[in-house]
Amino acid sequence: MLSMSYTASHRPNSGEKAGNGDLGSHARNVLTVKKIEVSKAKKLRDGGGLWLVTKGKARYWILDYRFGGKRREMGLGPLHTVGLAEARQKAEEARSLLRQGTDPVANRRIQAIEVAKAKSALRTFGEYSDDYIDAAVKAGRWRGAKTEAGWRNTLNNHAAPLRPKAIAGIDVQDVLSVVRPLWGEKQETAEKLRERIERVLDAATVEGLRSGTNPAAWKGNLEHVLHKPDAIANSSNHPALPWRRLPAFMTKLRAVEGAGARALEFTTITAARSGEVRGARWSEIDLVGRMWVIPARRMKSGKEHRVALSLAAVALLKATRRFEDNDLVFPAVRGGELSDMTLAAVIKRMDAAERKAGREGWVDPKQLGEDGKPKIATPHGMRSAFKDWATEASDHPRELAEMALAHAVGDAVERAYARGDALEKRHRLADDWAAYCGVLSHIKEIT
Repeated sequence: MLSMSYTASHRPNSGEKAGNGDLGSHARNVLTVKKIEVSKAKKLRDGGGLWLVTKGKARYWILDYRFGGKRREMGLGPLHTVGLAEARQKAEEARSLLRQGTDPVANRRIQAIEVAKAKSALRTFGEYSDDYIDAAVKAGRWRGAKTEAGWRNTLNNHAAPLRPKAIAGIDVQDVLSVVRPLWGEKQETAEKLRERIERVLDAATVEGLRSGTNPAAWKGNLEHVLHKPDAIANSSNHPALPWRRLPAFMTKLRAVEGAGARALEFTTITAARSGEVRGARWSEIDLVGRMWVIPARRMKSGKEHRVALSLAAVALLKATRRFEDNDLVFPAVRGGELSDMTLAAVIKRMDAAERKAGREGWVDPKQLGEDGKPKIATPHGMRSAFKDWATEASDHPRELAEMALAHAVGDAVERAYARGDALEKRHRLADDWAAYCGVLSHIKEIT
C-alpha cells in the first residue's frame, strides 16, 4: 500500500451513506485523459474518493475513504503504470468491499499474506538452503571460505535428492534417504549432513515455512533408527602418532626443510590446529611476552584464544624468515596461506622414507585403513598426542591441557568463575611438552 501525506474531508452525497464506506460528495468520473495530461495541479479529483496526487516528480492514484469512523487512504498505483480506466476499476472494487463492511486496506494485507503462504509452500529445500548459506556468509557467521565450501558441497551434492522437494514437506524418510547411505561408511560426512539439514529446517520453521518436529533431529528421533555415532566401528577421529614416538618424529622433522615442515613443527609444539597455524600472523604474536593471540574469527569456538608459547616455539619463530609485504608467519611460495594438505604431505613424505628404510613409519596403530594397514598420522592428530602425553606422562592438571587445546573446561558455572586462563602455568606446560619432544635440546641460546 502506498501511503500519501495528502488529506481531505468530504461531505457525503445523497447517494452515499456517511460512516463505514464514506467515499465523499463528488460527482463520479470527473477526469479525462486529456485533462490529466495538461493539468499541472498537484491534486486532481475524479470523484467518489478517487484522487490523482503528485508527490515529488511522480503522480499517484489514491482512494480517500472512511472506515470505522477513521479516515484512510489506499494507494492504487502510480499513473505511469495505472491508467485512468484501471484506477477507476480498482476504486470501484474497493468501494464494493466497503459496502460489504470490509476495509479494503486490511483485505489487501490479508491477500498478500495468503499469496506469501502459497509461495512459501512451493519453496524448495534447495532454494532455501542456498539462501541460508548466503545469509550466513553475509553475516560473517563462519570463519572462512572453507566452511562455506563445506556447507555448499554437503547440501548441493549429498542432499541433492532433497533439493527439488518443497521444504514444507521434508519428512523423516526424506532425511534418511540421504543420510543412511553414508552412515557407518563415511561417518563424519554423514553426521555433518544430518546436522546441516537439521539447522536449515530449524531456520525454515522459525520463518514459518514449515511446522512440527524437525525430521533431521537426532535426540528422540533419528537416534532410534541409526546407530549411535560412538558405536560405529570405523572411528572418525584424526589418525594420531602415539605420544611415545613424538621425540623420534620431531628429530626427523627438524631435518626437513621448507615452510610446511616448520609450520608442522610449530603446530606440534603449540598443540594448535593446523588451520590456526597456517593463518598465523606476526601481528598476533608477542615474542617478548611469549604469547600468540588467535582472533575469534579464526577459532573453531568463535572465541579469542591465547596460546602460551614455549621457549622452543619462540626460538623457532625467531629463526623464521619474515617478509616485508606479508604478515603470514608461514606463507606459501606464492604468498598466500599454505594449503591444508601441505602439512599432511610433510608427514606422508617422512612416512614413505621410513618405510623405504624398512622401518614402521609414522602411523596410528589404532586406526586401520580399508587395506587393513595403519593410517598415516595427521597434523591434527598431534593434538591428540599432546593430550595423551599430558594425561599419562605429565603431572599437569587435565584442565590445563584442555585450556591449552582451547577446549571448554567444566560446566557453565565453572567457566563463568574461571577469570583467567592460567597463562603462567600453561607456559610451564608448553615448555615441558617441548622438552619432552626433544625440541629444547637443540636450542643453544634464546636471545
